[in-house]
Amino acid sequence: MQKSFISYAMAVIINRALPDVRDGLKPVHRRILYSMHELGVTPDKPHKKSVTIVGDVLGKYHPHGDSAVYDALVRLAQPFSMRYMLADGHGNFGSVDGDGAAAMRYTEARMGRITLEMLRDLDKDTVDFYPNFDETMMQPVTLPSR
Repeated sequence: MQKSFISYAMAVIINRALPDVRDGLKPVHRRILYSMHELGVTPDKPHKKSVTIVGDVLGKYHPHGDSAVYDALVRLAQPFSMRYMLADGHGNFGSVDGDGAAAMRYTEARMGRITLEMLRDLDKDTVDFYPNFDETMMQPVTLPSR
């Protein structure tokens, strides 16, 4: 039992908790950015409700709970958490003092400008894709990240 738990724990750490060195993202962050790309929520378009983005990620790529996905989206939009904000948040996304973000129904987001560079050439077979959890869609293993 102990050996199987250690194997499972190591698999979780390697596959989910550690960022991939190729693009610097954890799977949840990659899925959020890819979902925003698929939704067309680019920097030149209006913000979209965070709950729409979170719902899209949950339904297509990451069936692990909305709070985990929303917390990851919030982190991508916080200037004090990321050197370069990969998501452009609109609304209360928390503060450096520890104040939490507003509920996802009150906030909006879209891709940050630098995110376009991470997704550029995605449609040119620059990265491998693999099936999502129910094998109905494909998602990138990593992002091209120019």
